[in-house]
Amino acid sequence: MVIANVEMAKAWDGEEGDHWTELADRYDAAGARMWKRFLDADLIAAGDRVLDIGCGTGQSTTDAARASGSGAVLGVDLSARMLGLAQERTRAAGRANVEYLQADAQVHPFDADAYDIAISRFGAMFFADPSAAFANIARAVRPGGRLALMSWKGLAQNPWLNAIRDALAAGRDLPVPPTGTPGPFGLADPDEVRALLTGAGFDDVELVAVDELMYLGRDGDDAWDYVRQMGIVKGLTESLDDETKAEALAKLRQVIDAHATDEGVLIAAGAWLITARRA
Repeated sequence: MVIANVEMAKAWDGEEGDHWTELADRYDAAGARMWKRFLDADLIAAGDRVLDIGCGTGQSTTDAARASGSGAVLGVDLSARMLGLAQERTRAAGRANVEYLQADAQVHPFDADAYDIAISRFGAMFFADPSAAFANIARAVRPGGRLALMSWKGLAQNPWLNAIRDALAAGRDLPVPPTGTPGPFGLADPDEVRALLTGAGFDDVELVAVDELMYLGRDGDDAWDYVRQMGIVKGLTESLDDETKAEALAKLRQVIDAHATDEGVLIAAGAWLITARRA
């Protein structure tokens, strides 16, 4: 396996991938409202050959397989452990039209013109060289084929992330993650996305706002069990002394309890549904 995205491969085929595998059901549930918006858009047609980039633990791949029916789906990810769970889930769902591949989609030699559509559920923001990555993906999609991505809007449009950051700031001036670099906001800027995808060989680039609610748990206790394990919580508290950390976590628990509703703990989030067509 050729790896160009070395830092991300180290994380996702290591501790980060292990973490997401262990909490796969929680992460899927958290973003379920957003993912439903993707599925409701009917972007995958019956018979489509689908390439799922950054497929993770396989929910998106399995859903794509259902939508494509007689078609076929290839799920690609950097994490061996996440792919292992993806295979188990797909088998349990009874889908025989799915294959999985551990590969770096930025450089993997996909068959040319082999797919009707390439999709990604929050997995295409992490390329070290996004221009090269999307050019590689474009070559894998047939002329006139489609691209459909879910990606995060910027930090200011994601109250759920701001709520966590504010609670855990502990008097610090936390840096704002930049847009357009590998990470959660890699595809956050609409103008940059249009230029990126056009340069990679796509046209008809559109970004549709998907403003939904993140589901963090049934109630305060259930949500706390999930949120306290998130990577962002670990990252923002690991350098704090014990007393300051305890105070920050207490503030975060208060935020969670404040967002409890009859439908669970819900906090607003913002994403883009990005679509394009291979020129």
